Amino acid sequence: MKRESTLVPKVLFRFVKQVASIAQKLSDAAALQLSDPAGNGFAGWKHAVFHYMRIHMDATFEQVVDWAEEMDRVRALLSLERGSFPHYSTICKSFKRAPMSVWRQLLRQTAELLPQNRHGAIDATYFKRWQASSHYLHRCDRSVQTIQVTFLIDTAEGAILDLHCSTKWPSGMRIGPKVVLRNADDLRSLAADKGYDDMSFREALLARGVRPLIKHREFASYDHAHNARIEDDRYHQRSLTETANSSIKRSYGNSVRARDWFRQFREIALISGVYNIEQAIEA
Repeated sequence: MKRESTLVPKVLFRFVKQVASIAQKLSDAAALQLSDPAGNGFAGWKHAVFHYMRIHMDATFEQVVDWAEEMDRVRALLSLERGSFPHYSTICKSFKRAPMSVWRQLLRQTAELLPQNRHGAIDATYFKRWQASSHYLHRCDRSVQTIQVTFLIDTAEGAILDLHCSTKWPSGMRIGPKVVLRNADDLRSLAADKGYDDMSFREALLARGVRPLIKHREFASYDHAHNARIEDDRYHQRSLTETANSSIKRSYGNSVRARDWFRQFREIALISGVYNIEQAIEA
């Protein structure tokens, strides 16, 4: 069953226009990694449009190219004529070719479509990988059937700012600094649960001008005192990460389809970007 957006051309075109605008802001280096190295003139930002449309429309690579070719306004936006659209395998190859940094750059730009208050929250969730690749996992003698995904969001509208994916389930104390500190210039505070309780993390946040709203694990009376001083209203906005997690899984499913772990990571980054854009369109 196709998602509702395939039946609403106006909404779909608004989505495509937003993606095209975002993708055209890519740095030259990022766009080059998306572009076809054969030099056929099919620009990197156009590859990005197809990838976001594929998630938004719940389509295969072949379907999204066929549908786009039949949509007059999409053809005009992409400056492509019938018969000049790329083969779907070309789009598939660019998804594999472009590194995670490109998809993370696109994700950050989608977040800017939503209002932000610079108060962040971080939490982890899990996506299944066995549904799409159980045969592949068995053939490769791999047993990891879930991906841990850590989302950093802005608490104003729940925009996903950044993410980290892993098949090894690292602790929050290891992942938190990696995700948050590369976005510290865009944050004034960070809310997180006790899984991110680490003094070196707090000190690193304070050094970057970010107020840590991270609960202490309670081993002594002064831990209770520290927790009592945390602003409740701001800290409880951490629950917006759970709202975003739930919305993504209801809309796009709780499992990934790609076989390889690196493509699964990129798929989740794409889904997060689509989520941001759809939230902005609905606002």
